[in-house]
Amino acid sequence: MEKRGQWGSRLTFILAAVGSAVGLGNAWRFPGLAAKHGGGTFLVVYLVAMLVMGVPLLMMEISISRKFRRGAIESMRGIGKKWEPVGWAATSNAFVIVCYYSVVFAWVILMFVNSWQFAGMTGDNEAASGLFVNLSQTTLAIEGSSIPGELLLCLLAAWGLIFYCIRNGAKSVGKVVKFTVFAPVVLLIIMAVKGCTMPGAMEGLKMFFVPDLNAFSDSTLWVDAIGQVFYSLSIMMAIMFAYGSYVGDDANVAADAMIIAFSDMAVSVLSGIVMFSTMGGTGMLDNITASGIGTAFFVYPMAIVNLTSIGWLNALFGAIFYLMLITLAIDSAFSIVEGVSAAISDKFHLKPRTVTLGVCIVSGLISLVFITQAGLAWLDIVDNWTNQINLILIGVLECVAVGWTFNLRKVLDEINRNAKRFKAPYWWFAASVRFVSPVLLAGMFVWNMKTLFFDNAGSYGGYPIWAQIVAGWAVSVLVFASGFIAKAIVAKMKKTGYTEDEITWED
Repeated sequence: MEKRGQWGSRLTFILAAVGSAVGLGNAWRFPGLAAKHGGGTFLVVYLVAMLVMGVPLLMMEISISRKFRRGAIESMRGIGKKWEPVGWAATSNAFVIVCYYSVVFAWVILMFVNSWQFAGMTGDNEAASGLFVNLSQTTLAIEGSSIPGELLLCLLAAWGLIFYCIRNGAKSVGKVVKFTVFAPVVLLIIMAVKGCTMPGAMEGLKMFFVPDLNAFSDSTLWVDAIGQVFYSLSIMMAIMFAYGSYVGDDANVAADAMIIAFSDMAVSVLSGIVMFSTMGGTGMLDNITASGIGTAFFVYPMAIVNLTSIGWLNALFGAIFYLMLITLAIDSAFSIVEGVSAAISDKFHLKPRTVTLGVCIVSGLISLVFITQAGLAWLDIVDNWTNQINLILIGVLECVAVGWTFNLRKVLDEINRNAKRFKAPYWWFAASVRFVSPVLLAGMFVWNMKTLFFDNAGSYGGYPIWAQIVAGWAVSVLVFASGFIAKAIVAKMKKTGYTEDEITWED
């Protein structure tokens, strides 16, 4: 995009997109879901879901935003004026997500800074699993409002790093990702070598790679695999619209999307090797959980203090683990802010850097809620609604908008414009956008509603109903109402001279 600059090269775009896609979920949620669903069985279903849903939707968002040279809000208006609220919903939901994702980033920094404490905990599982609770002072419930000073400093550091990385949009992001994308891979390889050389590691790897055929009949396997693909690729979060708007006309979207998707999967598998070999080597395979926060802050610390009998060496590997999580978290965090900033600056003709600073300040103030003693509980509620309800519905609406009210062949032509060896076939792309993806996502939504209302009597996590209304349902209402609120604001602005851009798909 001319007014915001373009990626310096094809490699820079791919690295930025991979950095956004590869996040904390790859390191801690993917291995946990694999453990839950028979290892290799989950890998097979995940691969299928990636091909039938993940890759086509990734291509769709990148190609549309490249064509319009706009972020999520204006790109969806380009598809059709009635679909602009969907772009607003994606942007608003991303804003909510970054408010608490930044806190998870801060928690990781907190654990990295205090990883030296593992040196004095050799073999002490109770002390290791309790370190995070002691440092964060979390009550694990909607109780307590004080903020630990050290955690506040970590949150300030997190937001400082986020703004620094995206202060100049594509230009500064391009410089940062050349380090932040490769660093976690190097650290994961170091940890994988350590894990694979431990006695019992092969037992863990066998559990990870060998399929359990009986697991295929478990319906939750398919829900979890589809969900992991959907959440992992940074689609429906305004991010790929922003990143796609910086892509040059000579880019090969078809090939680049495949590279991004399978790089994301490769890091997930590498993370699985680290987790399963380490847990196997420490005799803790039964402790792997699908809860990312549980794995990173409660379970893995126990593995760290059992790696060797040498305290300082365990502390070193603990530092490597949390440094790896820092390098994973930062790309995803600043990419979410960039998605929000690009969409808003495009819509209202504002300077991107000013909007970015504003988003960071407002999000940073809201994120203070999540570092209180009750913060982990508030985060759990908000995370459930933004991901299990909002994100899925946004995905369904985007598919309907592009697949059923727009000329899908135009989108495919944009995807294949510079394609050489590989061209996305129409039958595959159309089937995914029009049928497979919206049906699977709608099925996930129905499944989640069934779980919430029929299995859990309308309550999530045992939290007070008032807390679920405030941090859950009210947030969802605001996310989907944001487009209509913005429409009213724009109508008033037009009376004072504001003019919306004309956005058309020019052949």
